[in-house]
Amino acid sequence: MKTLIKVDLNATPESQDYLHNRWHPDLPMVAYVKPGDEFRVECIDWTGGQIVNDDKANDIQDVDLSKVHYLSGPIGVEGAEPGDLLVVDILDVGVLPESAWGFTGIFAKTNGGGFLVDHYPDARKACWDFHGIYTTSRHIPGVEFAGIMHPGLIGCLPSKELLDTWNSREKELYDTEPDRVPALATLPYAPTAHMGKLK
Repeated sequence: MKTLIKVDLNATPESQDYLHNRWHPDLPMVAYVKPGDEFRVECIDWTGGQIVNDDKANDIQDVDLSKVHYLSGPIGVEGAEPGDLLVVDILDVGVLPESAWGFTGIFAKTNGGGFLVDHYPDARKACWDFHGIYTTSRHIPGVEFAGIMHPGLIGCLPSKELLDTWNSREKELYDTEPDRVPALATLPYAPTAHMGKLK
């Protein structure tokens, strides 16, 4: 199977123009496929490597949440038109051999928070090592389970109108409690936007 996008785990996300961390209609395609093509896409973790495989949670505490959700692509489908329904079959999800680990993080209330932030206001982290389909953690001894990964975010680039709708809706929500910690929404922030090949 052809690898359409290959990432460099030793390089910063911003130095890789086949990655982006914002949805925008003007992002140029980095590759094209035909309907029915099978291909492999390598990805980096959603934080762009900000979280490391160690025994401290200071990286979870201090993660820059304006520099997250790095995506590989975009990939164009030959013949597809705006409004078409695309079906993508994910045949396999796995780890890169040089990075066979993942993490569970509880984000601090002061930096992103989470669903149960009032019960768990401080940052915590557990690292998980993959062994075939199973995963274990030195941080949670005696636990092993089938470490089935999820593919992260997948989607189509929005139209300009849809992007404007998203941003307007998020701003209205944010404005209901602008001083809330954690914030109700993350607004567009250009200084840390990585737009792939879009200059």
